[in-house]
Amino acid sequence: MQRTATDDGETVYVSETDGDRGSKGPFLVAYETRDADRRYGWFCANCESFDNAMDSMGRIKCNRCGNFRKPTEWDAAHE
Repeated sequence: MQRTATDDGETVYVSETDGDRGSKGPFLVAYETRDADRRYGWFCANCESFDNAMDSMGRIKCNRCGNFRKPTEWDAAHE
């Protein structure tokens, strides 16, 4: 895991193997501790940002660069 700091100066650990593909680069899982027992959130590898949003269907969008992950759940009623 790669140790990095958030914009607030908090130390988090980014997994280099655990994540999902985005439209511009992967979204990697970030943890609060090195032993990965508490999840912090998502890290956009395209612009190296933690400023991401996830909706109830599992879509992730980076608020800085627009990197996007398709929903993990899909329902025709949402079209």
